[in-house]
Amino acid sequence: MAPFEKPKHPKPFKQRKSFALRKQEVAGIRTKFPTKVPVIIERYHREKYLPPLDKTKFLVPQELTMTQFVTIIRNRMTLMPSQAFYLLIDNTGIASMSLTLAQVYSDHKDEDGFLYMTYASQEMFGLRENATEFSLR
Repeated sequence: MAPFEKPKHPKPFKQRKSFALRKQEVAGIRTKFPTKVPVIIERYHREKYLPPLDKTKFLVPQELTMTQFVTIIRNRMTLMPSQAFYLLIDNTGIASMSLTLAQVYSDHKDEDGFLYMTYASQEMFGLRENATEFSLR
């Protein structure tokens, strides 16, 4: 499998927009779409085999399960059936696939209001530089 090119946005979303701007954006989204979860999905910075997504920001129905959401992301990346990928929540762990996005959002939303996810082709336990423990929920 040939490696993919670097993503269009070399900096992570949090570094491209200030905290105040992100918080304001979430407030507007949650006012307009109270039943949607604002999610940021970025490719792991050392990922070589999975294609970049065409966008990083998603508005996801809160009743969607993680299984359904992973299927949607998988289809957006047009992966082969033999290709695996992992969706890490807040760079620390993998959520139970039976949880709804509302449950994951409630447990893992960032202080700015977005739910951050990272995808990679291999499990990246200990992905966060300063993480002291790993937990599955």
